[in-house]
Amino acid sequence: MNSPAHSPDFPLPARTATASWTLPVITALALVLAIAVSFFGSGALGGTPIQQAAGGYLSADATLLAPAGPAFSIWSVIYAGLAVYGIFQLTPAGRRSAWAARLRMPALLSALLNAAWIAVVQLGWLGVSVAVIFALVACLAWMLSIMMAGTPGSRTEYWIMWLTFGIYLGWVCVASIANTAAWLLSLGVGEGASWTPGFAVVLLVAAAGIGLGITAYSGRIFTAVAIAWGLAWIGASRLAGSNQSELVGYAGLGCAALLLLGSLAIAWRQRGVTAP
Repeated sequence: MNSPAHSPDFPLPARTATASWTLPVITALALVLAIAVSFFGSGALGGTPIQQAAGGYLSADATLLAPAGPAFSIWSVIYAGLAVYGIFQLTPAGRRSAWAARLRMPALLSALLNAAWIAVVQLGWLGVSVAVIFALVACLAWMLSIMMAGTPGSRTEYWIMWLTFGIYLGWVCVASIANTAAWLLSLGVGEGASWTPGFAVVLLVAAAGIGLGITAYSGRIFTAVAIAWGLAWIGASRLAGSNQSELVGYAGLGCAALLLLGSLAIAWRQRGVTAP
């Protein structure tokens, strides 16, 4: 029989918690801050666009692991999901859900880390930004483990949390690799070296492996889809941008395709194994 933590295909039992307002309101304010800072970081509110900040090391052609510009449209999906989550967790159902209560603190922390990352990039602190983005990855991985250990109170809660934070984790995994590459380039590491394309391919393969591992662990493809999105746009950037590398370009596209197909196969197989 399917486990309620792994499938939304049947009514999920509600779990109740104290319907306090304090932490939900603080979480909502943290999410508002993260979304507001993201507008600043986009240049819409007077900030420097991320691709132009920090000496341009985060631009689409700065490193071999930088995704093409359209890849960053995934942030619109993530921020929309965070806005929906912020509202939902203020509702009576969201405040009474024990599953949501356990997820609220890491969600709040992820919002603060998101805002902090944009702030340090605006200041040009690339090394600090690497530490912040890996802290964000760890925070979202913590959320994943909590989601796997508990049971959502409704299908609505299930889809809000998994779509938002599953995709969020996948994209930040890719962003952390690109961020690290940008920081190393700013230090002069590997600049113009013959080994950098091969090392970039190793990291692309590792990212695809992480995506497959998360799918095997969770039985869901949300994170893998986001990672594949990022890998595909890294490939596209290397084949069409000014910093071209056919090896990295085709490796990015190949890893994205293999990750998608592999994750679909893993999720389908797990669903079949747990089916009644």
